[in-house]
Amino acid sequence: MKADVVVVGGGGSGLAAAIEAAASGADVVLFEKNLAPGGTTARSIGSITATRTPHQLRLGIVDSPDEHYRDMELFAKHESRPDNDVLRRILTENVPETLRWLCSLGVEFFGPVEEPPHKKPRMHNVLPNSRAYIFHLERAARRRGVRILTSSRARRLLVREGSVAGVEFDQPDRPGQVIHASGGVVLAAGDYAADPEFKRALISDAVARTEPINPTATGDGQRMAIEVGAHIINGDMFGGGVRFVPPAKPSWISRLPPSRWLMRPTNIALRYSPRSIVRRFVMGFLTTVLVPAHEIFDAGAILVNKDGERFADETKAMVFELAYQPDGVAYIVFDGVLAGKFSRWPDYISTAPGFAYAYLSDYEKNRPDLVHKADTLGKLAALIGADPARLATAVERYNASGGTGTGASDALARRGRPEIRTSPYYALGPVKNYINYTDGGLAVNERLEVLDSQNRPIPGLYAAGSTGQGGLLLKGHGHHLGWAFTSGRLAGRNAAMRGRG
Repeated sequence: MKADVVVVGGGGSGLAAAIEAAASGADVVLFEKNLAPGGTTARSIGSITATRTPHQLRLGIVDSPDEHYRDMELFAKHESRPDNDVLRRILTENVPETLRWLCSLGVEFFGPVEEPPHKKPRMHNVLPNSRAYIFHLERAARRRGVRILTSSRARRLLVREGSVAGVEFDQPDRPGQVIHASGGVVLAAGDYAADPEFKRALISDAVARTEPINPTATGDGQRMAIEVGAHIINGDMFGGGVRFVPPAKPSWISRLPPSRWLMRPTNIALRYSPRSIVRRFVMGFLTTVLVPAHEIFDAGAILVNKDGERFADETKAMVFELAYQPDGVAYIVFDGVLAGKFSRWPDYISTAPGFAYAYLSDYEKNRPDLVHKADTLGKLAALIGADPARLATAVERYNASGGTGTGASDALARRGRPEIRTSPYYALGPVKNYINYTDGGLAVNERLEVLDSQNRPIPGLYAAGSTGQGGLLLKGHGHHLGWAFTSGRLAGRNAAMRGRG
């Protein structure tokens, strides 16, 4: 089998790479190891942050890539490592055109909305959900003649005379097949959030035990590239934390078809609807994916495992101890005083940046499966399947611990937070620790060529999205997807140009 360009991965970055390579005149084959394209893109919140978009212009917002570039530094200022300024510049300068390109393919965006510390509204949110990206991109890729091979897992890169010249791949009934690429190979296989070996070696054992949002993000692209001399930057970085488990059945909003004929009037209706209507629409979806704010723990809520035992200092940014609890699940326990506090502004349980804030009543309405309420701790324990005596002991010890706690033996001190004493008692959950993404990407140059240990391009090898993140710090919402589509387009285009040369 032969092609001009081979793309590994059928998520947002891979489909973007395939479309652009085909648009440049290349014969393109895309491998997707799952039954259908999607990747982490299809599981994301779905926002893209960009400037000079039609949406900004319609609202009279004067903005620029330079301002976006500077504001990205505000998100990453607490990181103790440098950003890749070259890639940041590539992102901010090209993502405006990327968003317009997505619109031309049929993707609808609502916004832009604010997300501090961005100084201007830049976050554009896909309608109805992130599956829309895959729907429209896959259709565009097939129209361009891209051959999409599903259930096809790339195994290793083929190297001939110092250049990457193809891919060996497996299909369920035909392992060990080979495809030759005259132009190049684009690795767009996502991150390694679902690979325990990568996570244990580069991050920690607790993270290795933690469930990923995308269970098929196993670092295939990074692994194959390392075998031919590439290296990873920021291998220890990741995004994740305590998150509510998903509902047993998807919400009605998440089942809406992403076709433009439906989303265009929906977008117009949302644009001119009262904020209360917009909030209701948004919360119907977002309470299925939102995370509890740290403030609820600072205010006095505690975490208990499924047996009713408190096991960690909840005020930490990520409770790594949760990975070692039975089934890796926990419940957020608090009393009636805290319930009243987190029922109105400014105290919220979760936030959807730029959209709205989710209070206890939002979860009672949209996720009643997560809200457990009783007039005694014993009855609350029965509702969540915990041991009543252990839950009562956990709360009693928390109430009695007081103080600030200074040493390892004080890890479960109350640290000055309010006691849990007022009926009714609540438990929100279950919650689990999830890894949303890992930020360890292959080192790449401005052409998205993969670099070896001496920072020299490996001929014929390109990387995009999380696979080719190259040390770029993507803090804040809307930057990972912006990079996925932008870098994919550029990598696909460059690989096609190499084939013509």
